[in-house]
Amino acid sequence: MQALLKAEIFKLFKQSKTYYALGALLSIEGIIFFSAYYQGTNIIDLLLENLKQKFYFEGTLLNGNLLVYLILNTLWFHLPLILMIVVSGTLTAEYKDRTLQTIMLQPVRKWQLILSKYIVAIVFTLLVVFLLAISSFGFSYLLFGKGDLVVYINGLNFFDAADAVKRLQWSFMSGALSMVFFSIVSLTIAVVLKEATKVWIVSAFFLILSNILLKVDFGDNWFNQLFFAKLNDTWQYFFYYQINWEQIGFNSVLTLGYCTAMMGFGIYWFQQKDIG
Repeated sequence: MQALLKAEIFKLFKQSKTYYALGALLSIEGIIFFSAYYQGTNIIDLLLENLKQKFYFEGTLLNGNLLVYLILNTLWFHLPLILMIVVSGTLTAEYKDRTLQTIMLQPVRKWQLILSKYIVAIVFTLLVVFLLAISSFGFSYLLFGKGDLVVYINGLNFFDAADAVKRLQWSFMSGALSMVFFSIVSLTIAVVLKEATKVWIVSAFFLILSNILLKVDFGDNWFNQLFFAKLNDTWQYFFYYQINWEQIGFNSVLTLGYCTAMMGFGIYWFQQKDIG
């Protein structure tokens, strides 16, 4: 198993699409910083002109904490999409090149092979989110400094600089779990469909559908609480004035359950089907 994990890590970082993906994420960050640097102050002043006459804010409203929050909001669609393309490619490329047959000539069990891909996909996803968090905090504070954070969730919520940093850090950790779910889903789709183009289309459709269903109110019932699409904005719960830790914990455990179920299905399907 250790040899399989090393091989999967090597293949992941050898393929060029991995570095294109990282470059794309950094480019999106750069565009956000560029836009904020040249236009952000005017927009913030226009939106909160009346509030600034009634409240005292420490530092400027356009600060590193606000930029990190904006990056969080803009990347939770782009990030899973890019991750799904890279992660699914670790399997679809081997289907296309027919290298899976060569691998299976070795003393390797099918469940071990696909499990190693899932493990590497999870580790890679967490690593990308971690690097994104480090770059977001680092460049945001370097360019814009620290200050109070104001967000609009069912009304305006204000957090002092120290509290904002903690909430942003927790939100990255919570969001990483959602990113892991989408990576696992994309690899499971690759197990079923095999062909890269089909996998990318279905993965993108799944992501888009999840974001649409997130906005749909299914009423106050168990389905609205347990449906996987409703768990993807758990990271936003950290920006309510009172953090609902119980709900966050429940959503996180449920997301882990969905991850395990999707991974279990993918392993089962891979074992049952011909890899040719």
